[in-house]
Amino acid sequence: MSDFVHDAYIRLIGGKDRRVPAVLARAVLGLATGGYRLAVAVRNHGYDRGWRAIGRASVPVVSIGNLTVGGTGKTPMVEWAARWFRQRGRRVVILSRGYRQTHGLNDEGRVLEENLPDVPHLQDADRVRLAGIAVDELEAEVLVLDDGFQHRRLARDLDIVLIDALNPFGGGRLLPRGLLREPISSLRRAGVIVLSRSDLVAEADRAAIRAEAEKHAGPLRWAEGRHAPIDLLDAEGGVSPLSAMAGARVAAFCGIGNPEGFRRTLLPLCESLVDFRTFPDHHDYDRADVESLAAWARDRGADLVLTTQKDSVKLRTAHLGAVPLRALRIGLEIVAGGDVLDDAMAGLLPG
Repeated sequence: MSDFVHDAYIRLIGGKDRRVPAVLARAVLGLATGGYRLAVAVRNHGYDRGWRAIGRASVPVVSIGNLTVGGTGKTPMVEWAARWFRQRGRRVVILSRGYRQTHGLNDEGRVLEENLPDVPHLQDADRVRLAGIAVDELEAEVLVLDDGFQHRRLARDLDIVLIDALNPFGGGRLLPRGLLREPISSLRRAGVIVLSRSDLVAEADRAAIRAEAEKHAGPLRWAEGRHAPIDLLDAEGGVSPLSAMAGARVAAFCGIGNPEGFRRTLLPLCESLVDFRTFPDHHDYDRADVESLAAWARDRGADLVLTTQKDSVKLRTAHLGAVPLRALRIGLEIVAGGDVLDDAMAGLLPG
């Protein structure tokens, strides 16, 4: 999907365009949703009844996933889970499909490699095959399955499902009319729910999100997290403290699933956020983009440009023109329900 088509689609399903062509297009998407709903139900029923083959690894598998298309913060959660097991002396391997992988690791994979240099990361559409490689060749003791809630071919011992506090249920509609990959009731399969970016909404909103989830899926084990800024990285691997932003006129951009989450994370850190620019998720930056960003930073009078690690690993430049470019490194911080997560994960380790 091109960047233009992606943006147009998001605007369309958002429902703000009331013109007749947009209304008709949403009606067509709504009809298509019926077929998608049936396909999801048949697929899940097949796995639930054992009619579809499920591969099982010989070591515990922890899946990190979500219900919606777009960014809920899975990558920081994958990193958090891998660190949890590494801190307990377990050999961990991360498995993922490698969405938009062309050569080597994709952008999320490169971020994880940068932050977890001692944790191997395997990417391929066949996660069952990868699990065998991880155990047999890399001697993995725990597997962390990235974006695995809908990938049911590989059995898992724990499903951790993220819900984004800023857009918890994708407009409440299944694809293609909304952003839900499957019905909210599918949360019944989850071992633990983690409400990500929970610090960016009020307590009443967090309670309402949980109530809505449990209305569809019954009682859920619940935790809440926030995306905590850690430091600034440059393209050469140099690290600067967050205080390096003090007094700077900051411009920022990103191409991630939830750009508003990144923007709202930046606001408390920047004394002056002069502009914020967005690209579609997984945007592949080319030379024209770099030149455009350099001109934009210059025209806005920025002293510093910030982006995400996911964007930075694709750009691989320390400057946009004369303006320094840094990636804001984010880490998941569990702010509520930490004992729930600890208990669920500790239950996978031998006594």
